[in-house]
This record gives sequence, C-alpha cells and structure tokens, in this order.
Amino acid sequence: MNHRRNIQDVLHYRDAESLPLLHFGYWTPETLQKWADEGHITQAEADGWYDGGPADLSIASKLGFDANWFSVFNYNATLTDPFPREVIEDLPDGSRKVRNPAGVIELEKAGTGGIPMEFDHLLKNRRSWEEHYKPRLQFAGDQIQHAPVNVHGEVRPFGEGGLDYLRDDGRDQHYGLFCGSLLGDIRNWIGMQNLAYMQVDDEALLREIIDTVAERHYRATEYILRQGAVFDFGHFWEDICFKNGPLVSPAMFEEFVGPHYKRITGLLNAHGIDIVSVDCDGCIDALIATWLENGVNTMFPIEVGTWNASIGPWREQYGRELRGVGGMNKTVFARDRAAVDDEIERLKPLVGLGGYLPCPDHRLAPDAEWDLVRYYCDRMRTTFG
Repeated sequence: MNHRRNIQDVLHYRDAESLPLLHFGYWTPETLQKWADEGHITQAEADGWYDGGPADLSIASKLGFDANWFSVFNYNATLTDPFPREVIEDLPDGSRKVRNPAGVIELEKAGTGGIPMEFDHLLKNRRSWEEHYKPRLQFAGDQIQHAPVNVHGEVRPFGEGGLDYLRDDGRDQHYGLFCGSLLGDIRNWIGMQNLAYMQVDDEALLREIIDTVAERHYRATEYILRQGAVFDFGHFWEDICFKNGPLVSPAMFEEFVGPHYKRITGLLNAHGIDIVSVDCDGCIDALIATWLENGVNTMFPIEVGTWNASIGPWREQYGRELRGVGGMNKTVFARDRAAVDDEIERLKPLVGLGGYLPCPDHRLAPDAEWDLVRYYCDRMRTTFG
C-alpha cells in the first residue's frame, strides 16, 4: 500500500486504495514520555522523535497511523542570525524576563510549557526594522546549505546529497516543502497590539516588512526546487487568528499578503505541486477566500475547538477547490471507546465529500490514552477501508 499515492488520490478526488490515517505529532516531551513509561514505545523513540523522522515513523506504525501531515523540509525560514538569548531581569518568584531568538522579551518560568507572556518587542518602528531585522532577512543560498535532520536521522550538507532522500519519486512517505510564513512570524516579532497599530500608523513600513519577508521565502522556495527534490505539497504557517476571527485586518491581508501567496504558489505549480496547505490556528473563515484566490487550497488544521469548525460549510461556500486536513476531535482520546465511535460517525459524511483527510487537530496531548488512539486507528481502518 502506497500511503503517499493514497494521500494524493484523496486530495485530488480520485479513487484511493484506502483512506490514509494521518496525525500531527505529539506534545513533547510529556505525551511521549508518558507512553514510554507505560511501555508502549522505547525511551529512544521518545527522546529521538521529530516530525517525519525514524522515531515518528516507528511510533505511527505502532499506533496504526500511515503518515504525519507535517513531514516537511524546513529551511531556516525565520531570521538568519537569531538574537542571542539574553536575561533582561530576574524576578522575585524565580522567573525571568528573557530576550528570545526573535528579539521578543518574554517570561521564562522553569517547569512550565505553553505560550509565554510577552513584555516587549524590539521591532517597533523603521529604525529598529532597518537596524535589527532587515539585515537578518536577506536571502543567500548558503543559508540553507545544511538540511535539517532527514528521515534517515542524518544531517548532511544541502549541496552534498542533503536532499537525496527526496529525489526518488517512488518513495512511500509523503513529504512537503515549507514555504515560510508571510505574516505570522511578523506578528510574533512586532506583537499583536503593535501590529494592529502599525496597520494604521505606518502602512508603508508594514508593507515593506511583508514584502521583504515574502521575497526571502520566494527566493528560498525557488532555490530548493532547483535542487531536484520531489515534493508532494507546499506548506505555509501563519497562526494569525483566534477563536473569534483574524488578529489582522482581512482587507490588509488580501491586499498586502495575497499577491505574495500567488507568486509562491505559482512557482510551486510550475514544478508540478498543486496541493498547498496552510497551518493557521483559530477561526480562519474571514481569510479563506484570500488563500483560495491565491493558490492555497488545503486548510490545516480544521479546529473543532469551541466554534466547531468543519470542512462542510466551507465546501458548500467554496466548492471542491477547497481541501482539508484535520477536524478530528482529539479530546475523545482522553475519554472512552464510545466517544471514539461517535467521533468516527461524525466524520463519515465529511469524508464522503472527498478532498478531505481527517487528522487530529494539533499535537496529541498527554491525556491521550495509547489504547484509545490505537482503537481509533483500527476503527477508522475497518470503517473506511
């Protein structure tokens, strides 16, 4: 069974041998350490896991998944020269204010995870842009001379076979090309509140920042595609929405960012890549039209969340050009088999639409029970073939 071909068949509305069972990885280290402690996986698998790597493939096989959607080649897509970590202030409770690699001063608290509190942002105006960020966003091919660790656990020079494992188009594993973030990283650097002000107070600067970032991603995508590797899809990351809608102006997004998506997706299309996904958390409805109009045709994830997102209403509005990966409510993995069965029943009519691959939204949390995840995979296999 060729999982890679099955994924492409479903997303192109062709008859597939079977419905591919996808996942989006695990919380690390909590989920994997729990499963290692319970004896389901080895400690080496827990310690060595990363998206698309050998441990990822091994754990997925044990659970019954076919592939991790987030198996992508990811060059150094943010700042070429990250800021050094710097302790700004030690706080009375033992936590610290720390400048992170993106230039953001955030709270660092031992023993906690999640998204940290932000205190300040280095990128505020044209002076800080031109002094600290613009020089870090100029593209040169040697920035991606080293591939990340590949599916064989190797780190090899980009120009010396670093992508050889992606040259064989007969491989079974699907693999994508990360094409960057056109606004999400910028939102991280500036901060949500500062970005809201900049959209109004200094439109020219915001446009220049977006143009600079987009040009870097275009040139990197072009450079990588020239190396002869075979990619199955393109992928963007944004995270510019929350539960009630976008954190940015949809009109600004359409005008400033949309054309850059079109330019990059046009490049992908010219290399035979016609599936392009975007990872944007939150309620994305107000931005979907801009993505579709500019070549991004696969929404990932589809957050069941508190607003009950579903590919169903989107398909009614936009038709078959809109594909989806996600939308499986992973909270059932902390409940019981009946909850898993109910979730599979809910997914049946959505799978029937075609062009849609159920996948647990986001990483599997530590409350996910190993046996329930395996049960889900077994039941999906018998339900959908």
